[in-house]
Formats: sequence, structure tokens, C-alpha cells
Amino acid sequence: MKHFVTMQDLSEQEIYQLIRKADHISQNGAKPLNGQYFAANLFFEPSTRTKMSFVVAQRRLGIEVLDFMTEVSSVTKGESIYDTARTFESIGANVLVLRHSEENIARKLAEAIQTPVINAGDGTGEHPTQSLLDLVTIYQEFQQFKGLKVVIAGDIKHSRVARSNAIALSTLGCKIYLTGMDSWKDESLDFPYITMDEAVEMADVLMLLRIQHERHQDHLSLDQNSYLQTYGLTIDREKRMKKHAVILHPAPVNRGVEIDSRLVECDRSRIFKQMKNGVAARMAVMQSLLNQGGNFYEEDFNQRQAFIG
Repeated sequence: MKHFVTMQDLSEQEIYQLIRKADHISQNGAKPLNGQYFAANLFFEPSTRTKMSFVVAQRRLGIEVLDFMTEVSSVTKGESIYDTARTFESIGANVLVLRHSEENIARKLAEAIQTPVINAGDGTGEHPTQSLLDLVTIYQEFQQFKGLKVVIAGDIKHSRVARSNAIALSTLGCKIYLTGMDSWKDESLDFPYITMDEAVEMADVLMLLRIQHERHQDHLSLDQNSYLQTYGLTIDREKRMKKHAVILHPAPVNRGVEIDSRLVECDRSRIFKQMKNGVAARMAVMQSLLNQGGNFYEEDFNQRQAFIG
């Protein structure tokens, strides 16, 4: 594994290896890496959980974090993402963590530079480290994936988390179902849609999503209570879930919209456990990339030129 930009690149065995590595780290911790490493966290979008968990993961591994803030960087002078990444590569960064609003930008960058790229969320594309921490949380709950019924609920069309998880969980043998407003369906995901009332009765794992207001082209005006009653997890719906079923949410949580506020920390909620697992999952990814000894390949001039163009 040279980069970590999409769950589509990983086989079932490779996903399991990362899950087990992350689970081991979550239970036992991890020693700092041998040698001196530097990481550049290139966040072009707001983030709390993802950015801070990367920073904690990096510091626990003994990785020096290179300071980067978009508003005081050369990006404000017109520098491209490629040139920014090449700058950090040139001064010695060993890993680049990228969050950006453009879909597939992480893959394009990974094809153009030598330094390992980790996708921390690219537009409505993918969010593979979020997916990994979700997988770790499910694994800790059920110890396996085959046949588990997982329902992803909410703003499917605009969610990079939904895409990464649908791909990874399907690869691992889960039965995937989707639910949400008709206008938020993603026809590129070939999984059946069901109602929320059907979802709560069949799901082993109910994965809720927030409404991605920032990715909607048109201004979105919704009655929050109406949305909760029609598409969200209400108290009544939670009571109809299977006894062993769990609730996941990538956060930030819009309380009272996709989930009743009283359920965010209920007994079956694993929302804050997901956050805890986020540090271990990101440590596992960086360990896997950096423990390869910084395997760099010959620069492909054509790939670089294609990205620049």
C-alpha cells in the first residue's frame, strides 16, 4: 500500500489487515516509529474530529506535524494544490494528509507525487479513514462482517462517508441497504433503498449521516422536526431496533435532525467510540505506509504533467 485514497483499491484481506492492526492499537497502543518522520496535514476544509485525530495519531507515533493553515499559506497567492504538495515533499514530508472540496483530488495527487497521500475527505468522493474507524467499531462489536445487515441512512448523494463505507462493507460481505429522501439517492451505488421504518427493524448496524448542507448546490430549507419524524431516528424507532443493533454516526451530529438528541449517547450508540477508534485507525494507516521504509518509485513525468494540466 503506497497511498490510502479510496477503499476501492483494497482487497478484503488488505482491509482486514488494517482493521486488525487498528484494533490492536486501540487495545494496546503502539510504540513510536523508528526514525524521524514529518507529516503535512493539508486541510482545505473545516474539520474537528478528522484533523485532530490525525494530529493525536501522528504525535503518538512520534511523527512531527508540519504546520499548515490555508489562510496564511501560499495558496492565498494562487499556488496550486500540486505545487503545495510538492513543496512539502521537497522539504522532507514523509506523508501528506489531504482534505479538499474537490472530488477525486486525493487520487490525482497520489498519481502525481511520490510521497504517500492519505485522503482525509475529498468533496463527495470518499473518506477512507472514516470508513476504517467505522469498520473497526463494527468489528469490535460483532467480530466479523459476513451477513451483517448495515443500513446507511440520510444524505447519501452528498456523503463521501456513505460511499467509502458501502464499498468497504460490501467487500467484507455485509448486506448493504440505503435509506433517505428520494432526491438524495445516489444511483451510482448499486444497493437497495428501503424506508427508515424498515431499516430500524432489520439493521444490525444503523449508520446515520448528517445533511451535507455545504455540498448542496441549491439552498436547502427543511423543517428539522419533520425531517426527524420522516427520515431520522426517533425514540419510537430506536425501540423497534434489534436488541443487539448499534447506532453509528460519523459526526458532527445535528441533534434533533437525523437523530433524537436523547439517543446520541444511549446504550446502543457507538458514536463516541467511533471517535476514539479514529486515532487508532489513522495510526494504523500511517504505520502501514511509513513502515514500508518510504518506498518511492521513479517519477512518472506524464502523470505529473497530466495533473498539472
